Amino acid sequence: MSVELTESEFSKHLNSKFQLDLNGQNVELELVEVKGYLSQESEQHGMERFSAFFAGPRSSFLGQSIHQLKHDQMGTFDIFLVPVSSDEQGYRYEAVFNYFKSEPPAVAGGPSR
Repeated sequence: MSVELTESEFSKHLNSKFQLDLNGQNVELELVEVKGYLSQESEQHGMERFSAFFAGPRSSFLGQSIHQLKHDQMGTFDIFLVPVSSDEQGYRYEAVFNYFKSEPPAVAGGPSR
């Protein structure tokens, strides 16, 4: 299974669960928002720009880093997550995508490094 990491693909899996391993502990993240960005007149055309926001538990903080996520339908892929906020429920993380539409940044389900 190979899935391109696009705004459309992430949007199909809104409110679904992703798993990651944090030092031997399974951490579950939920995809809570996918936000597309409109291109401005002064910007280069043909770009895919969006952010994917994940909610994580209060018990496990993920530092800004590349993490390997696993999803039942999207497969396994590496993603750069940045903590952007927290509340009594947990932490919120953002992954920003900015690439030419003809060249998606990664393919899920491919060989893992």
